[in-house]
Amino acid sequence: MPLNLNPNFSEPGKRYFHTFSPGDDFYEALIETHHGLSDEQSAMVNAKLVLLLANHIGDISVLRQAMELARVSV
Repeated sequence: MPLNLNPNFSEPGKRYFHTFSPGDDFYEALIETHHGLSDEQSAMVNAKLVLLLANHIGDISVLRQAMELARVSV
C-alpha cells in the first residue's frame, strides 16, 4: 500500500463545508496537546505520538515512505 499524500482527515458524524476544515481541527488539537509543555516535554509527546501512530499504521513499507518523505526537505 503506498503512502496516501492526499488530504484524508475526517471525523465521523461531523459535516465539513470546506475540505481544509478537518485538517484545521487536527492542527488545533495538536497545538493544544503541546500547550503549556516545555520544549523537552513537547519533544517527548511528539516521539510518543509518532510511535503510537506508527503502530496503528503497522505497514512498514508505508512507514519507510513517510520517513523518507519527511527527511527530504530537512
